[in-house]
Parts: sequence; C-alpha cells; structure tokens
Amino acid sequence: MILTEHREGLAVLTLNRPDKLNAINRQMIEALDRALDAAEADDAVRAIIVVGAGRAFSAGFDLDMEVGEGHPNPADVRRAMENYFRIIMRFWDCPKVTISAAHGYCLGSAMELAVACDLTLASDDCRFGMPEVTFGSGIVTMLHPWLAGPKQARYLLLSGDDRVSAQEVRDMGLVNRVVPAAELFEEALKLGRRIAANDALAVRLTKQAINRSLDLAGLREALAQALETDVTIETSETAESREFNAILRKDGAKAAVAWRSARAAQTKSGKGS
Repeated sequence: MILTEHREGLAVLTLNRPDKLNAINRQMIEALDRALDAAEADDAVRAIIVVGAGRAFSAGFDLDMEVGEGHPNPADVRRAMENYFRIIMRFWDCPKVTISAAHGYCLGSAMELAVACDLTLASDDCRFGMPEVTFGSGIVTMLHPWLAGPKQARYLLLSGDDRVSAQEVRDMGLVNRVVPAAELFEEALKLGRRIAANDALAVRLTKQAINRSLDLAGLREALAQALETDVTIETSETAESREFNAILRKDGAKAAVAWRSARAAQTKSGKGS
C-alpha cells in the first residue's frame, strides 16, 4: 500500500490504494511508519517526497474503518485519533526535509498530511478541502491556523468546502507552488534534488529551528488541546449523529451527506424539527 523508490538522494513514498482514492487505512499507516523509519535511518536519503497513485493524492483517512456498530468506544477512538495525529506529525518532525506533491483530490486528513510536510506542491487541477464538519468529525492536527491564519482556517474548517482550488490554497499560504499536472512529479523531484544538494546538517538544524520557533509560540500545546477537542467530537453522540452514522453504515458517505444537506435545507425553510 506504500511504494518506496530511491532517486538521487530522495526517498519517494507513494500512497498506493488508487481504487479507494488512496484513503488511508491502518495498514497504510503501519506501512508509512516503516517507510519513514527506513528513510530516516538511511544517510543516503536527504529528502522525502510523498505522492499519490492514480487519480488523487488522497481522500483522507478511510471512513469505512471509523464506522462501527453502536456508540464508539472512547478509548478506541482516542487511540485511533492519537495514531492519526502521530503519523501526520511524523512528516512535520522528520529530521529529513519532507515534500508533498498533491494532485486530483487532497481532502481531510490527507490535506493535513500534505501541509504538515515542509514543502507542498500541487497540480493546477487539484482540489483541496477539509470536509470533517460535514461528517460530524473533528480536525486531527490543527495546523491550519498556524500556517494560513485564523480567517483562512475558519473558512476551510467550518465551511466543509471540498472543492477549494490549488491556487486558492496557495494564496492561503498552504501550498508553495502550483504547477501543471503533467509536470508535478518532475517539479517535486527537482525541488528534492535542490534540497539534497545542500549541506545536510545545515538543512536539518534549520528545519529544527523553524519548528522550534513555532513550538515556542505555543503550537504544540495548541495542537494537543485541539486533539482533545477532536476526541470529544468523535465520541459525542446526538440524534443527528446517530441518524447520520446509521445512513453511513447502510448506504455510504454520499447518501449520509445528502441526508444532512436535505435536513439543513428543511431547517432553513422552517420545516425541520
């Protein structure tokens, strides 16, 4: 599910579950851990590039593995959320420079992973979004306010818009460069090679200094508090969430979102309860 290729001082990690738009499940998280362990331990690797196979970078964490029967066990939810948080932050904390190259769709926690990388490239046809609120879910790693500012983060995280263009996301400061789709991979390699040609110690310590400046400003504490909020959201149950999850289990995500949209329209027109 994760393909690893080495090119001129670069480790290229490919999310390889194209039939599911590279939705990240437990097996992929475990494979990412192994791939990152190997790349971090290999002195020949100077930078790590993460890409997606097929039509998308990734549609986010796999909803199918989140929907169980009955009320979720809080301990299980906490373990899952902490595991998601940890794998995303591995790209942020990695001693090697990390580069993401997003195309097609880059949604939810996949967008979190993409922006957690040191540098983020996007194809001009890529669509980004943080639709968690649509599904009654929370944000695993609340990096957006730190990287894009509170106004832009509010739009992304509160609207649920999952068709934000690559250029819009670049204007928010979450993407470094937008390139034609056909050139995305080569541009990622070119950027990786540029970094790989620099002094490895200077690069590593400079990355640490950038991260430390954000930590001193309170990033780690804020992320920890946001994770607690996510756990609360994921373990809270309302009449709306029960109905939504029942439809999600029975008919899938598209039907569940359609139900919620119809319910919102009824409420707006004064016909809802």
